[in-house]
Amino acid sequence: MSRQFFGTDGIRGEVGKYPVTADFMLKLGWAAGRVFAAADRETHVLIGKDTRLSGYMFESALEAGLVAAGARVTLLGPMPTPAVAMLTRSQKASAGIVISASHNAYTDNGIKFFDAEGRKLSDALELEIERMLSEPMETVPSAQLGKASRMVDAPGRYVEFCKNTFPEALSLRGIRLVLDCAHGATYQVAPQVFAELGATVEVMGAEPDGYNINRDVGSTSPAALQARVLSEKADLGIAFDGDGDRVQCVAADGTVVDGDELLYVIANDRLQRGQPPEGVVGTLMSNLGLEHALADKGIELVRAKVGDRYVLELMAERDWSLGGEASGHIICGDLTTTGDGIVAALQVVAAMAATGESLLALKSALHKLPQTLINVSVSDGFVLEACEAAVAESKRVEEVLSGRGRLVLRPSGTEPLIRVMIEGADAGENHRLADGIAEAIRQAH
Repeated sequence: MSRQFFGTDGIRGEVGKYPVTADFMLKLGWAAGRVFAAADRETHVLIGKDTRLSGYMFESALEAGLVAAGARVTLLGPMPTPAVAMLTRSQKASAGIVISASHNAYTDNGIKFFDAEGRKLSDALELEIERMLSEPMETVPSAQLGKASRMVDAPGRYVEFCKNTFPEALSLRGIRLVLDCAHGATYQVAPQVFAELGATVEVMGAEPDGYNINRDVGSTSPAALQARVLSEKADLGIAFDGDGDRVQCVAADGTVVDGDELLYVIANDRLQRGQPPEGVVGTLMSNLGLEHALADKGIELVRAKVGDRYVLELMAERDWSLGGEASGHIICGDLTTTGDGIVAALQVVAAMAATGESLLALKSALHKLPQTLINVSVSDGFVLEACEAAVAESKRVEEVLSGRGRLVLRPSGTEPLIRVMIEGADAGENHRLADGIAEAIRQAH
């Protein structure tokens, strides 16, 4: 059975356009409730969301569908995606649901699911939910209807969880931070976590109004944070995305430090503390410089397909505890079950606190190769392999780059885009080659 609704990161799209509609979410809640009930008769589902205005609508629709299927529902309110995963585990719930479109604008929204262990749903469960969506919706008898309640102390529980991932012997006293919460789900909890660990904290992007999530702030728009770090003379800037599962940093001199570099800092810090990682899982987009820098430390890097679910799958297959993406999805599998921006950032500032070194110094052994990434908009249903001109141009580029660079050509898992990435020592050549492939796609499209 092929997927109709689930992509690499749940279900996502423009609000009001099928399937991101209230009536679909009602049916989705019911279908998920029925599927979860097959494994757990006393079905209990947690629902969290980011700060988008449409989250209220979808929260109510999912709640109604789950209750109609007989599930008990606990509403968490605005909470980071990894917080929902953690609370699903700690509450021994059947599943967790996050209403979020991550780094997208407020006009989009989506749904992510976690199983009882706080992990992304298996393919089998997602396909079973899709199958159930085709069934007629039937409400359980009144005596079997679920109940709904709200967890008022959810933020405090997650704050304590995050603080407990920070080494007990260390403190952030004397470190000045700027936190950019993207007007998203971390706006309440992130400032509290870092302040309670002793840091001097300046906060931006923490005034959500339902419309401004990710707008010119957050991990995908670091310019405002760069300016603020410089003006505040801060030691570090930390930027989260809308749902808090990604992180990017800004060093004291305003340099943006991406997920590849942060992954290296965390891996090397564990090595220095006598807890070397078994290996590190990256993706096809991970910079070749990361692979070389880790190899110099005796740490192997293996590459998964792009998407944190694939990183997690390969981590589980290898029984490794550290993985991530250049975009800032960093998974510390010994501490949590999914990408967590706050937890990852805490590991980075712990390395700074332990050594007294700046972030630039901690990442200095990693020398990234220039990468060019071009996103080409395509229509739904566009098949890259059927675009003969793009395939031919890609083969030519691979011959040009042979032995000295990489080409990664792939469709986005969340948007109607083809991503063209070229990595090599010559930035100008990278751009010319990538633009040639992008133009071939545009002409065919």
